[in-house]
Amino acid sequence: MAEHPAYPVGLRLSGRRVVVLGGGQVAQRRLPALIAAGADVLLVSPAATASVEAMADAGELSWLRRPYQDGDLADAWYALIATSDHDANTRASAEAERARVWCVRADDADAATAWTPATGHSEGVTVAVLTTRASGRDPRHTAAVRDAVVEGLRDGTLVAPHHRTRTPGVALVGGGPGDPDLITVRGRRLLAEADVVIADRLGPRDLLAELPPHVEVIDAAKIPYGRSMAQEAINNALVEHVKQGKSVVRLKGGDPYVFGRGMEEVIALTEAGIPCTVVPGISSSVSVPGAAGIPVTHRGVAHEFTVVSGHVAPDDPRSLVDWASLAKLTGTLVILMGVDKIGRIAETLVAHGKSPDTPVALVQEGTTAAQRRVDATLATVAGTVRAQDVRPPAVIVVGPVVTVGPAPAA
Repeated sequence: MAEHPAYPVGLRLSGRRVVVLGGGQVAQRRLPALIAAGADVLLVSPAATASVEAMADAGELSWLRRPYQDGDLADAWYALIATSDHDANTRASAEAERARVWCVRADDADAATAWTPATGHSEGVTVAVLTTRASGRDPRHTAAVRDAVVEGLRDGTLVAPHHRTRTPGVALVGGGPGDPDLITVRGRRLLAEADVVIADRLGPRDLLAELPPHVEVIDAAKIPYGRSMAQEAINNALVEHVKQGKSVVRLKGGDPYVFGRGMEEVIALTEAGIPCTVVPGISSSVSVPGAAGIPVTHRGVAHEFTVVSGHVAPDDPRSLVDWASLAKLTGTLVILMGVDKIGRIAETLVAHGKSPDTPVALVQEGTTAAQRRVDATLATVAGTVRAQDVRPPAVIVVGPVVTVGPAPAA
């Protein structure tokens, strides 16, 4: 007789008894979703993994520290049977059948009355994928289908443009350090839903090539303005496009709030009565050193790291950085936008007590195919930058962490 397909259904388990037999890896994977669903979870197991034990210690579930006994499924609405004792699993499965409790059985899916689908989530949508016995019920295939669907929902490729709900407004999206794969899934989805994208020069340019042809892409560097009016012109462009009923993404490099003037744009939009969503991004201050093999902290070497902007020289009256104090720190100093000022920065740090032999690394075009790393010291960095023709964008790392990892390839 041909196998009938499973009937898909969503269980509302809030406040309802769910019994989990076994505290091993299966339970560890399944319990968080049961707890998130509000289930009244009873765990029956003589032992548990550290993670499961932590859930019990936090009061997220009740734990009977003993093997399964007949009657443990009394008053249960749902049961997960996942012990290492096949006989106990069989007896518990029989009890579930007698008590009409829907039961998932980890060691024998064919003996269960319910199957756990491969699930994923995206913006309020739950994707659950089940396969039939005829297809082999390969969990890897099921998970791959789930992942493909969830990724399509997240990046917008599974939703036809005319079916998308576009609400006029602005999303400030941190695009990450340069590699298009390092944008967040939420940021990529918002890009796919945008009518207009206003992009920074340092934003991940490859992402723009993926946008549908109807999306208007505006290079923020080419918006007409005077030297002192740059940010105001960008703010005005954001407001004008939203007032035309469009969904706008302001795509920035790194994170919008790490030297990205994100808050200036949020304030301008708020004053104009325009809703704004801020999507954090991976900051180049941490990710670019990491991509070049440099940890910004390391046990026994650096217990802190400080990120500063180097776009204003230390002797410039506009500088807000206390370079003298920074010179006294023993941790890592990460300098953004400081390539053309690194000579004066190095001189200032040395003048205030930093050793001239302090290692320095400059990572140009970090995380992209053009990435390169140039090493120096505070004493030699100015000459090295000239000799090696290091150009922005580059992240500069100062401190002993520069030399803790394997030597960079020549």
